[in-house]
Amino acid sequence: MKLISYGRQYIDRKDILEVNKSLKADLITTGKYVSKFEKSIEKKFKSKFAISCSSGTAALHLSFLSIGLKKNDIVIMPVINFISSYNICKIIGARIYLADVDKSTGQITPRTVKDCIRKNKLKNIKLLITMYLGGYPENVVNFYNLKKKYNFLIIEDACHALGASYKYNSNWYYVGACKHSDICVFSLHPLKSITSGEGGLILTNSLKLNLKIKRFRSHGIIRSLKKHWDYDIEIPGLNYRLSDVNCALAYSQLKKLDQFINYRKKIYNIYKKTLSKNFNIKFPEYNNHNKPSFHLNLISVNFLDIKKNKDELISYLKKKNILVQYHYIPLNNFKIYKKKERYLNAEIYYKNTLSLPIYYNLKIKDVKKVIESINNFIKS
Repeated sequence: MKLISYGRQYIDRKDILEVNKSLKADLITTGKYVSKFEKSIEKKFKSKFAISCSSGTAALHLSFLSIGLKKNDIVIMPVINFISSYNICKIIGARIYLADVDKSTGQITPRTVKDCIRKNKLKNIKLLITMYLGGYPENVVNFYNLKKKYNFLIIEDACHALGASYKYNSNWYYVGACKHSDICVFSLHPLKSITSGEGGLILTNSLKLNLKIKRFRSHGIIRSLKKHWDYDIEIPGLNYRLSDVNCALAYSQLKKLDQFINYRKKIYNIYKKTLSKNFNIKFPEYNNHNKPSFHLNLISVNFLDIKKNKDELISYLKKKNILVQYHYIPLNNFKIYKKKERYLNAEIYYKNTLSLPIYYNLKIKDVKKVIESINNFIKS
């Protein structure tokens, strides 16, 4: 029986041909495809600078280094989030404060951020990390207004939202244009909007941050313009470069980004139109001023009413060769998080929400199988 996973990459003949071309080049790292891909991203998303790197996590780390994040700096991030941001901030030694989320979207809101600031009596906040769970850019401008009030930096963790956009003053802006943030970070993991195999992207409009990120990305090396063999190191750096082979794949995939998102939207609409008829299932309530990437298809099930739980539904679907997923376990649930705190909205979200299969080469008949299986579980 065919396995229906919750996400999967799509690679076609054009992608393979582009990668083959990169393998025949003189340089397969720090070559032409790196700048070619980065320039195509800058043009597409209308940001001044785009820097490729080895993963979304590397993109976050480079971003934190570029703003000078250091021990005891105050960082606010969502309690519903992948562990990357938390781990890096923990390693740096920053003081991390988790903000609760909207129980429908699983995202932080201006209110939950202000509640976090008030509850913890925070002053001199260094950084707010926003995270567009599922690829839905909520409250972008509202967070920017908070930035002006509290004078913190904003890094958008947009690893789910490559290709998403939002409306401001009758104009549409791609997430990544950095119109309302300092830095925006994307992932190029196989399950994301487009892939480079593994990889990440950092977008910014700041020349200063761009130069810092590029130096940190490659050992901190500053090369002489006249003597290619001569270089200096002013800051300690890392090797977070992305190869030309990876960039060639991403460059080819970028041409299909709108195509990928439009098909994901079609799948989402089928799920929503059909499953919304079941009063025990709800879809997150997003604002109408954004165009998502549809990275995840999130639903909330009223398990209390049907007298079952999420693990039972996941196990039931797994027996039918359908893999769904948690996005995400709240950060305060992990052993690494030492404080004993409760986040009530996050608890509700985590208890009831799961991600359904959604990807470009998912057949509509398989979408219907997922819908039928969920409805049968609830009826039983």
